[in-house]
Amino acid sequence: MQGEVFEALKGLAPTLGGQGAQVADLQRLSGGASMETWAFAVVGDRGREELILRRRSGPFDPEAARSVSLEVEAALITAASAVGAPVAPLVHLARPQDGLGEAHITRRISGETLGRKIVSDPRFDAVRPSLARQCGAILAQIHSAKPPAGLKTVDALEELARYEEVYRNSGAERPILELAFQHLKKHAPPPRPAVLLHGDFRNGNLMVDAEKGVAAVLDWELSHMGDPAEDLGWICVNSWRFGRSDRPVGGFGEYRDLLDGYVAAGGEEIPLSRVLYWQALGSLKWGVMCLMMYASYANGTEVSVERPMIGRRVSETEIDLVTLLENGL
Repeated sequence: MQGEVFEALKGLAPTLGGQGAQVADLQRLSGGASMETWAFAVVGDRGREELILRRRSGPFDPEAARSVSLEVEAALITAASAVGAPVAPLVHLARPQDGLGEAHITRRISGETLGRKIVSDPRFDAVRPSLARQCGAILAQIHSAKPPAGLKTVDALEELARYEEVYRNSGAERPILELAFQHLKKHAPPPRPAVLLHGDFRNGNLMVDAEKGVAAVLDWELSHMGDPAEDLGWICVNSWRFGRSDRPVGGFGEYRDLLDGYVAAGGEEIPLSRVLYWQALGSLKWGVMCLMMYASYANGTEVSVERPMIGRRVSETEIDLVTLLENGL
């Protein structure tokens, strides 16, 4: 596998780094059933440039997780960059002749992505108080961007119906999830004009620099059109606080800072109640996903112990839901 990727990048090196450029330090960072991430450098007359390759290794099934193609992901990165949102800039969208299949290459941004370190490591003490406001401002930028064609539009009731079907088919019986489905269906907020959403904006998908805060927003494959409060609520889900439940925004900040940052950067004022609704819906969705992770291990589809470990986290989502429901969501 590495030899195949190296040879393809070797042929592409002059395009990336100029005549005579060479590929160095190729390293696979992650890889699942359908996606690989590689780090490498191109060294040539222009100097050394650190790059990231994202490459699809399996068939593209947009219905499997509502993910977008890497071509659309590249367009999303470009659209977000155009409105000033911090991203890993697109360097190259692979062509058929490149030998990489469906892939794109971006610049490598330095920083930390591990959520637990971001909320607790002393290196981030100086920037942590400003992260929630930064996140609000960044989401306002993303929501103002012109979306690429063909993105799906999702609303609250559609999401509830989709995840309730998965939950019912699983045969699970979780009283808190049952209550949440009924409550959220009954109290869905009125629709509002759809905007471009990142779709997975949370601590863990942010590259955070110890001096300047959020350096890049990563992982755009779940982008879609919808309610701006969906993105704002998702980063507040308890599971993305990494043990700092007292700080509702990503484990590092407060709701007010998130919403103030959003408005200050040009976003429309969004009531906290609407954000809390989407936080609850996000916790419910993640709870169902955790159940499915466990089920995939229990039925032998997956053998990695990571699956049941994630499955145990359904309790985190239930804690979040109980707290929100008790507080009058």
